[in-house]
Amino acid sequence: MTWRRLLSELLATRAGAFGLFAVALLLIVAIFAPLLASHDPNAIAPMNRLQGPSLAHFFGTDQLGRDLYSRTVYGTRIAISVAVVVLAISLTIGILLGVSAAYAPRVIDQLILSVFDIINSFPSLILALALVAVLGAGLSNLVLLVSIVFIPQFGRVARAQTLGIRSSLYFEAEQVLGAEPWRILLQHVLPNIIGPIFVLASMNIPVVITIEAGLSFLGVGVRPPLASWGGLLHDGYTYLDQSPWLALTAGLSLIFATLGFTLLGEALRDAIDPKLRQPR
Repeated sequence: MTWRRLLSELLATRAGAFGLFAVALLLIVAIFAPLLASHDPNAIAPMNRLQGPSLAHFFGTDQLGRDLYSRTVYGTRIAISVAVVVLAISLTIGILLGVSAAYAPRVIDQLILSVFDIINSFPSLILALALVAVLGAGLSNLVLLVSIVFIPQFGRVARAQTLGIRSSLYFEAEQVLGAEPWRILLQHVLPNIIGPIFVLASMNIPVVITIEAGLSFLGVGVRPPLASWGGLLHDGYTYLDQSPWLALTAGLSLIFATLGFTLLGEALRDAIDPKLRQPR
């Protein structure tokens, strides 16, 4: 499928068009955050604390007088950056382990699957909290531990797709013709498994963003003074009786991102494999 055809498929439905627009907007905000922010997100102004929206502060201010609009913009950069890095790490390691398991002897295959089962046996947020207790809080540790949570998903899909390809006739024909294993892997296995894995990655982005926000809300994710949606939600919950704007700003941003990436992921799934299309 060409990029032009894929784009037309995404724009053919309202859900796909909205998802594409939302994701594009979030990426623009994340990339150009320094240009779009109207204030220094960490600049403290106690005289302006907990103000409502105005021309000076579009979304109001927080308990320290910091501009909520600027902190939301930089929080978008944190959320998107964490999601991209986490999925890049987990996708790469998951593909390596999944393909290796499909090619390896049965003992190694079962060992890798057992590790995947152990990780999957814990709820994502509970496992992330347990790893935080071991590794400690912080942005780098957050990226590492959330990546560990998602490796089994990509590994299992990669293994299943590779096993299906290995049983196909063209794979056996390549072996009979004497093609090198690395050539078969690069030209036949990886191109055929990357589509479903890419769809899975796009649908997991909102999950990663939600986990990061949840850990930051609990105080074990992104540490202050860095702006994150979870941190803004925590401040909004603390000062909800004095100003609703902190919770509203972070909550709506989180809802917008989750909805956009979810709808885009579903539209990508339907476009790449119409047999999986579900009635709306």
